Amino acid sequence: MPKKREINEYSTDPAAQQMLIRAEELGIETAFTRADKMVPCNIGAAGMCCKQCGMGPCRLTKSGEVGVCGATLDTMQARNLTRSIAAGSAAHSDHGRDMAFLLKATANGEAEGYTIQDIAKLHMVASYYKIPIDKRSPEEIANDLADLYISQFGQQRGEVVPAIRAPKKRQQIWREQNVIPRGVDREVVEALHRTHIGDDQDPEHILNHAIRTALADGWAGSMIATDISDILFGTPAPILGQANLGVIKEDMVNVVVHGHEPSLSEMIVAASQTPEIIEYAKAAGAKGVNLSGICCTANEILMRQGVPAAGNFLHQELAILTGAVEAMVVDVQCIMQALVGLAQNFHTKIITTSPKVKITGATHIEFDEHHALTVAKNILKVAIDNFKNREVSKIRIPQIKEDLIPGFSHEYINYMLGGSYRASFRPLNDAIMAGRIRGVAAIVGCNNPRSSQDYLHNKVVRELLKNDVLVVQTGCGAIASAKLGLMLGEAGLSEVGSGLREVCETIGIPPVLHMGSCVDNTRILTVLTQMVEEGGLGDDIDQIPAVGLAPEWMSEKALAIATYCVASGAYVIFGGASPVSGMPDRVNDSDAVLKYISEGWEKIYGGKLEFIPDPQKMIEATLAHIDKKRAALGLPAWERDKFGRSGDLRMRELEKLPLAERREAIYGLAAD
Repeated sequence: MPKKREINEYSTDPAAQQMLIRAEELGIETAFTRADKMVPCNIGAAGMCCKQCGMGPCRLTKSGEVGVCGATLDTMQARNLTRSIAAGSAAHSDHGRDMAFLLKATANGEAEGYTIQDIAKLHMVASYYKIPIDKRSPEEIANDLADLYISQFGQQRGEVVPAIRAPKKRQQIWREQNVIPRGVDREVVEALHRTHIGDDQDPEHILNHAIRTALADGWAGSMIATDISDILFGTPAPILGQANLGVIKEDMVNVVVHGHEPSLSEMIVAASQTPEIIEYAKAAGAKGVNLSGICCTANEILMRQGVPAAGNFLHQELAILTGAVEAMVVDVQCIMQALVGLAQNFHTKIITTSPKVKITGATHIEFDEHHALTVAKNILKVAIDNFKNREVSKIRIPQIKEDLIPGFSHEYINYMLGGSYRASFRPLNDAIMAGRIRGVAAIVGCNNPRSSQDYLHNKVVRELLKNDVLVVQTGCGAIASAKLGLMLGEAGLSEVGSGLREVCETIGIPPVLHMGSCVDNTRILTVLTQMVEEGGLGDDIDQIPAVGLAPEWMSEKALAIATYCVASGAYVIFGGASPVSGMPDRVNDSDAVLKYISEGWEKIYGGKLEFIPDPQKMIEATLAHIDKKRAALGLPAWERDKFGRSGDLRMRELEKLPLAERREAIYGLAAD
């Protein structure tokens, strides 16, 4: 059994550490301690095990060994990786499908409580696909858009329509490689078929379809989900929020929403603000209902409603350990089955809501969008009724939280760079071309209890900021930076390079931009596309000095995201273990799959996927790639101290000088 880690090795977050100490006091297990006890299978972890038929499972541990059917290591690894990508794509895209059905129901007046919040976004998206707008109501337009989007899932031939929003050169590459998805469901089903016993056995051919399947997520399912969320709930813009367990309040009914469906969480927010629910809570002895979020649901309501985030993936158990949560309301994805057993030590109710997800022992209140507000109120009343069952002696709420500014949609970034009449990505491109900004890093993804929570995220973010790399974040990685205080303007500027600081001060932005939930990685694709269209940084995404990183990845969705970003031209780096690596204690037949998703994919798509567990090497690889892309574009090499003599910091320095010296410094005028 491996050595048990110390509390500070489990998490770098002081609020999490307090709750982990509390768990030890109560003798309660968490994902952190279970990770210590569970020794991972190094054969399965390296993709060297196949259990896809009844002749196995087959484990390849010796050089030259093959499975019962004759499958080689390379074939096994390619099949396993492709199946994971298919599962991740299915999860995100099924969410997109549900959003499309919700848009259809809203357009037809069949979804209680929902309205079209962003007509401008509706018009913009409809215009991409030549849906008529003039003299038509928002509901008519939305109905047509919903039909188009619903069709993308079951479509059998042709191309998914959102792919036309990629750079022209990128579309050409996809067509040459025959990887533009025909329909979301078709590609996922075909991925499972190809990897069935006795089917596709050429590793590169299998992985070619993995690209197609992932693109069905990034440039269809997830993009559809983000579009519709903005149309129905509003396109995010900066708003003040808070993050960490200190947002839980002792004198209020605490309801934590956890999962990934904004259709549920947005309606819970709306219901909590009705006079009926407010009075119901007060009658129960509370001051009101206090909502907070975990995981990507947290990001959805944080960036639109300012509802605080209680934490990221590994905070879900810790929130219950505060003893002050009346209900944790969950829908789909990243929900630990351990929550029910943990909640039995407290008064907390675990409420499942999705027809796709039930957990043994949880309370199930199925959410129906046609009666959404009514169901949301019923859920909140169950939580409020549970307030009286609190055990005050068990309440331990860490008084730790940070302010942040979330809500940087690609539309708002475009606006903030130029204003209402000159909205443009030109200032961003110019800053990169001049070297004020060295490059851009998208740092996304999960937490993983096998590493110290948030450590890898935060180390990579801090080091890249020092090197003038602008950071954009989604998902649990975004919440990690939020808890650190790096998403609040001046609070993070002391940690950034001089050139990036100038840009942040000029525009008035934090050095780390919160762009939403994990499906909102499509916003990053849109930003990169707009940067290409603006000019000066090449004619395709693979030429931009940019890198994607998932330092603490753990889910199949992360693999799908990585693959569609690679296919879009991005260099993607994962921390942690590779799912297609060889074992260090054996002579590996080859690293064909590992090499192909790096070197092979780079030759075809200009992007590559690599697994680098050491954070310092991850940082070095990121900066080397950015500098290589700058050089290929003929841009000046980045210089650490070239900029930083203007802006707010410089003005504060000048204010300390005598008037004559200040004039000389500003205008170059000699003193009289």
